[in-house]
Amino acid sequence: MDTSKKILGRDALKQALEPHRKRGEKIVLANGCFDLLHAGHIRYLQGARAEGDILVVAVNSDSSTESLKGPGRPVLPERGRAALVAALSSVDFVVIFPEPNVESLLQDLRPNVHAKGTDYTPETVPERSASARLGIRVAIVGDPKTHSTRDLLANIRKRADG
Repeated sequence: MDTSKKILGRDALKQALEPHRKRGEKIVLANGCFDLLHAGHIRYLQGARAEGDILVVAVNSDSSTESLKGPGRPVLPERGRAALVAALSSVDFVVIFPEPNVESLLQDLRPNVHAKGTDYTPETVPERSASARLGIRVAIVGDPKTHSTRDLLANIRKRADG
């Protein structure tokens, strides 16, 4: 499959999800920056996929990634990060979003489950109030947070310096 067909705008994604919703399939939304894909990301997305039938991954735009992660980030542009995520077999659809969190996507897409990584608890998920109001279950998935892009970049820089 041409993975670029998995990357959709918000309106096209809403339309693409309708047949799945009508069939009663459980839709899961996961999100993140995914700047330099690593094993922790893969395990997070596999855990998210296990929560339902259709996995939608929201990838932070370049501007929201820089706002969240600081100057010099992202390393890879948003379309490249979206393409990497879309290439994963566990991922059905990808959408790029400019907001600092996915509250508006939860409102627009109405997934059954909002999956977050183990660096969160149910109490610290930024969108927990919106999820509760919309009847969306929050699932904490993936392996313990022992991988990070920040650490990976630091290791690359250290090796490059000598």
